[in-house]
Amino acid sequence: MITALDHVQLAAPPGSEPALRTYYGEVLGMTEIPKPAALAANGGLWFACGPVQLHLGIDPDFRPSRKAHPGLRVVGMEAFAARLAGHGAEVVWDEKLPGHRRFYSEDPVGNRLEFLEPIE
Repeated sequence: MITALDHVQLAAPPGSEPALRTYYGEVLGMTEIPKPAALAANGGLWFACGPVQLHLGIDPDFRPSRKAHPGLRVVGMEAFAARLAGHGAEVVWDEKLPGHRRFYSEDPVGNRLEFLEPIE
């Protein structure tokens, strides 16, 4: 029986760790967590925010994920969107999901990300 989602992994090109560290750590406000020693040699980065983990794995044949994406729930949607836009990230609002405010953006290597907040 599946009880929870442990993490989501996105691919990234070799050498992109500095840009990803800035984006996921400073812009999104996630905390970088250490990778296990046996996996650290592969490169990439792991981030967490509360129980949510996002892993970025290095792929020499990287192609950004333009359709598949993680959906990240946020609090304070307007301020969060302004924060991303203030760092130069494109924010594309989408009103198609009933009961939610949401927008799409991309990380520095072109992976699609969805940010959403339930309407109460």
